[in-house]
Amino acid sequence: MPDLADGESIDIKGSAAKPYEVKNVGGVYSCTCPAWRNQSLPIEQRTCKHIRRLRGDQAEMDRIGGVLPAKPKAKASSATSPPLLLAQNWDNSVELKDWWISEKLDGVRAYWDGRQFLSRQGNQYHAPDWFVEGLPTEPLDGELWLDRGKFQRTISIVRRQDKSDHWKEIRFVVFDAPKAEGSFENRLEFLAECLDPKTHLYAQRHEQVRCKGLPHLREELARVEALGGEGLMLRQPGSIYEVGRSSTLLKVKTFHDAEAVVLDHQPGRGKFKGKLGALVVQMEDGTEFSVGTGFSDAQRADPPAVGSTITFRYQELTDGGVPRFPSFIRSCQSAAKDTATGVKKAGKKTAKKTHSVAAKTPVSSSAQSAARYFEFVEGKSDKFWEITVDDREVTVRYGRSGSDGTKKTKHFDTAGAATSHADKLIEEKTRKGYVEKAT
Repeated sequence: MPDLADGESIDIKGSAAKPYEVKNVGGVYSCTCPAWRNQSLPIEQRTCKHIRRLRGDQAEMDRIGGVLPAKPKAKASSATSPPLLLAQNWDNSVELKDWWISEKLDGVRAYWDGRQFLSRQGNQYHAPDWFVEGLPTEPLDGELWLDRGKFQRTISIVRRQDKSDHWKEIRFVVFDAPKAEGSFENRLEFLAECLDPKTHLYAQRHEQVRCKGLPHLREELARVEALGGEGLMLRQPGSIYEVGRSSTLLKVKTFHDAEAVVLDHQPGRGKFKGKLGALVVQMEDGTEFSVGTGFSDAQRADPPAVGSTITFRYQELTDGGVPRFPSFIRSCQSAAKDTATGVKKAGKKTAKKTHSVAAKTPVSSSAQSAARYFEFVEGKSDKFWEITVDDREVTVRYGRSGSDGTKKTKHFDTAGAATSHADKLIEEKTRKGYVEKAT
């Protein structure tokens, strides 16, 4: 059975910035990738790695009636990823009193294996001998860091292979000792002993303070962000060093809450047909945008009325002043008459009033990185597309509805670049007819 029905198509991520389109027309599979387009064979005998990934090698051999072209050999790599502890996102459900708080540094994660620095992917950072002199033979987990807002400069230095004097600008800020015995507190004591500031000019233990509760967390988050920092990291007291994602290490950033007036309802599609798809809303300066996530099934069946005010949450504003990743929180009291003209005028007035008191509330990065889910249902096509932004990573999952789909992750130098890339992808999918659904 073919993977695509006659006339169906699917986007498959390749090496280019945009995904390639694989299509089935009358049993002939085509792909927009150069490897398929540049073949000299008749189109019914062509195949490529994207079609083979979709259908499988045996199905393609049966279809074209011949031997498949040899797959290119992957480049050999000696890099082995170090055994790192990775953070999860704070979901607001964990009691944080007595947890350890530290600033989330915007540097480069580095694992000292006792003789060299390794990246998360296992690549070596070529630090000068004088930089690593006196570091212990025990592994250390930390960040190669220059200063807040200096990520690009940091990258330009540590990726060099000439062991230049530019490394004098860098500090190795250490937050854990993976192989040291005992609890996190024991490992902090180990770091204090082996990283004497008098003998290590370029290495230091990262400052950790005990959390006194949610008010203290909010205060510390506001302080760090006011200084240009990225956010906070939280470490569970008494925890061991685990390899992989762990709930003992959490990251926290800020989201913003604001209010806007409902201008219109966009109808839902697919499983939300006959219900709300998204709200068209307006902020104080007249900026209009859509809010399509955060709704329950009941709220989609009975959405906030046109002219009413809603509270929504967003990550930040784009250069054009549009909220990024807006998510519905709650309805407020009606703010305008249920007419197009009345809505427009009241929208500006109400938004102006509420915007001035909009609160900044620390929530989990899980809110920031919450998946946005889109569907495309037309004719025989029934596809989904999902995107998640997590700090400097953008993960996309897509495929036929009901399947696990294909998952791809792309890394960026800054969180802003990741968000901009996600915005662009969402805009492209929306233009193609994909409709956002509640997850």
